[in-house]
Amino acid sequence: TRARALEQKFGAVDWKTIHDAAIAAGGWPELGGDAAWGFFKLVVPNPRKNVGGLAAMVAAAGEYYDKPNISVADVTNPDFQKWLKELMGSVTAISGASAYTAEDFALLGYSVGDGGQMLESDLLANMAGIANRWQDPLAVRYPKYVTWFDFPFSVWIGPETSAAEKNAALDFQKYLLSQPVQDKAVNYGLRPVNAEVSVDRPDSPFTRWKDAGITPVVQRTSAMRSPDRDVLQALLRWFDLNVAQ
Repeated sequence: TRARALEQKFGAVDWKTIHDAAIAAGGWPELGGDAAWGFFKLVVPNPRKNVGGLAAMVAAAGEYYDKPNISVADVTNPDFQKWLKELMGSVTAISGASAYTAEDFALLGYSVGDGGQMLESDLLANMAGIANRWQDPLAVRYPKYVTWFDFPFSVWIGPETSAAEKNAALDFQKYLLSQPVQDKAVNYGLRPVNAEVSVDRPDSPFTRWKDAGITPVVQRTSAMRSPDRDVLQALLRWFDLNVAQ
């Protein structure tokens, strides 16, 4: 498989490995893979259409600097920009133009690309299609610095809202955090916030695809810190000027 070829050559599949694969002038034969695979093609969603693409660039930056937080100065560093441009240069019109990369992967297979980063929930929702349609098995690896997405629940309190509306919002929050609803969230590939709900159960997609590399428990000790708005805007502006054109 493609993952095995990269692991045999580089020892691990991480963003530095993917960068080196992206700039391999000899294509897959240079990387120890099948010549029929052509050149390495990176798979990331378009960050203007899917936040997973932005998360991929954030995770790549974390590994480049080997730290869990990045700044605008890091994004505008010419050396980093050169490295990121080489990396993103392997994104094809197919593998990087879509907002639904995981779905495309399930439908089109390796013509979409060879490897990259997608949202875990998007991937889990499409793993069955990927496994059933394509013979070459998909190998899942987690980046050193994982980007977590938390979805906060906010209740607006002001003269525009009544006490009844506030209480209704709080009741809805309790409903979302209840065990039955959190169990349903797991079925969609989302990690629960309710401590009583486990992803490591027989009917969970996290368990079903464990052999492919899905990890039920992902440590947060090396999680990327959420970049501030200026950092995200700098990354998106860089993408617009260097990749999207």
